Amino acid sequence: MRILTLSLVITTLLMACSQGGYQQSKQWEYNANTSKTAQNPPRPINETTQANAQAAQIPGLETAPAPYNQSAMTKNNNLPPVKVALLVPLSGKHAKLGQSMLNAAQLALFDLGHNNFQIIPKDTRANANDAATAAKEAIDDGAELIIGPVFAEAVRAVKPIAASSRINVIAFSTDWSLAGGNTFIMGFLPFDQVERLTRYVASHNITSVGIFAPNDNYGRAVTNAFTNQAARNGLQTAATSTFNPRSRNLSTDVRAFAKYDSRPENTSAPFDAVLMPVGGQNAITIANLLTQYGLTPNTVKRLGTGLMDDTGLSGEPGLDGAWFAAPSPTLRRNFEDKYMKVYGQKAPRLTTLAYDATALSAILAQRGQQSQGRPQFDKNYLLNPNGFFGIDGIFRFRSDGTAERGLAVLEFNRGRIKVIDEAPKTFETTRY
Repeated sequence: MRILTLSLVITTLLMACSQGGYQQSKQWEYNANTSKTAQNPPRPINETTQANAQAAQIPGLETAPAPYNQSAMTKNNNLPPVKVALLVPLSGKHAKLGQSMLNAAQLALFDLGHNNFQIIPKDTRANANDAATAAKEAIDDGAELIIGPVFAEAVRAVKPIAASSRINVIAFSTDWSLAGGNTFIMGFLPFDQVERLTRYVASHNITSVGIFAPNDNYGRAVTNAFTNQAARNGLQTAATSTFNPRSRNLSTDVRAFAKYDSRPENTSAPFDAVLMPVGGQNAITIANLLTQYGLTPNTVKRLGTGLMDDTGLSGEPGLDGAWFAAPSPTLRRNFEDKYMKVYGQKAPRLTTLAYDATALSAILAQRGQQSQGRPQFDKNYLLNPNGFFGIDGIFRFRSDGTAERGLAVLEFNRGRIKVIDEAPKTFETTRY
């Protein structure tokens, strides 16, 4: 069965899962301290250790971690039954994405679930009506926690249904306006990526950045976030330009952004780096056009968001040396190897969300049953300030329901994705 390409999967979750758009009425507050102070580093969800990680020359990857170790978590057969619903599109145009997430959840269930822990898959068909039906069915079937859905309109439909039954939702959407109350958003948001990258850039002899962003909700959100962070970190936003993301010819836009006609030949570039919050073919096209109009990778550093977390882009000459912030690829290598072994195909990038959410629910279920006779699915347990250590590194939920993540800074380096600044392993320090 053919699976979604990496860039398509990432774009699907970061763009389509925010159907209805990023709501400008809920601006991100970078100064808000919405998490309690961590007291200890989180333990890995699957108890896998990276201590014996060994370097390996794998295309698109700089290093590979140690072989996969199954969790030492006790398979306790005496615990009461626990049901957790997984709401994903298992039919319709997004069925491949949904099936891959179900595959990942099943791996987590095998690794960490006790015999009486059950995942109940429900088909949302990626629309609001079917998602609402799926949520009602799951609750009627005894689900005590809901994982998913993926797309924003589905989350919007599920949220009040779960709330009326006092059930929490860990959704995969990136629409942060849906977070809060009983709903936690686990999707990869651009804000932590922008903050992490900006701090790194500011400490590495880059003083001015131009922004070339799509004229859509994602592009505007990233532009606003970066502009705010740049001011806080002593970076100058030297130029800001937008383009129609559906345009088939960006040459005129890039030419104007690069000030090609007003910049004398052999003069210095108008900025040290360019932030381009795009992925896939757009990233390739824009990078090559920048080079065509005199802004080569050697003179102007390319910067990106998690949309660049794509091994297919790592060998593009126009993107060589590009920096972006994302979860460390070395941490998920074990999971990717096991997924390939079990299912005979590559794991789409975002399947790690389903694994981590399922693994987290299994751990909270067992710990709660052993200590107090019921799963620890309450909000105060989900808001553990120490966070959790999953396939994509450390993460925790803020009090506003959004996920905070510990990210690495990555670089495209001659066909590989290289970790140039490691992801933190604890939230005990509030800043990188």
